[in-house]
Amino acid sequence: MDVVNQLVAQGQFTIIKQPLGFIKVLQWIFAIFAFSTCGSYSGMLKMSVQCKNRSESDLGIEVEFEYPFRLHQVYFDAPTCKGGNPERLFLVGDYSSSAEFFVTIGVFSFLYSMAALSVYCFVLEKYRENNKGAQIDFVVTAVFAFMWLVSSCAWAKGLSDVKTATDPERVITLISACDEQENQCREVYDPKVSGLNTSVAFGFINLILWLGNLWFVFKETGWMAAFSGTYVPSQEKQPAPDSFGQGGYGQQDPYAGSQGGYQPEYGQQGGYNEDGGYSQGYDQQPTSYSNQM
Repeated sequence: MDVVNQLVAQGQFTIIKQPLGFIKVLQWIFAIFAFSTCGSYSGMLKMSVQCKNRSESDLGIEVEFEYPFRLHQVYFDAPTCKGGNPERLFLVGDYSSSAEFFVTIGVFSFLYSMAALSVYCFVLEKYRENNKGAQIDFVVTAVFAFMWLVSSCAWAKGLSDVKTATDPERVITLISACDEQENQCREVYDPKVSGLNTSVAFGFINLILWLGNLWFVFKETGWMAAFSGTYVPSQEKQPAPDSFGQGGYGQQDPYAGSQGGYQPEYGQQGGYNEDGGYSQGYDQQPTSYSNQM
């Protein structure tokens, strides 16, 4: 508990109130929603086959399927309406690649968002040191934004195929007994795919969040100064201080005295005295003039 309290005391949780940290919290939450609604799905469809010989009928054929939607491995038994044992049939299609890719991106987004929040709260100074942490964060954020775009589009197409492959009207066509007119085949229960539709929506919401976060991370990278036009070309730079000493500006003013101020040459004692007053050299006659007299 002491370690936890110390970490909490040292944490800078005000970053969560800023866009940089707040969007990371949203990314963390919606990543959970995305991979959980897809990865935890299980559905069922139900059909009935009524044969001419009622004793051979099966009015409750149930077909269950779940993530990762390897439908070609899902089987069910259906009556042949010709006596004997029922036939074993399999659904059509394997859509595990798009579903697993979507869930993988969701899990890694969840982990990275949690790690980034920890960095923001506890080592924000190192994150902003030399802008290295922010630059890495920007690159990773851009990669995740692209991956959310690809995975969401792929899973949306995969979900459309899953709906088609699990449509009871389509599955009924796989049953040979339904090809005969004296037998009646109908769907009893359609699978509920509202959770899968929600997972696609969460995928595109994550795409928007990661794209929007690019701007706030970009402002932390320091790259904005390079694009703001603050660079001064070499021909507009001011000359170095030593150049003034060699030019006319650094030479001693002939009218300036040794003390840095203007001192008249009326007498040897002229100028300002130590008390700050002006000496009597101004009223005194020059020495050379008195000798001539």
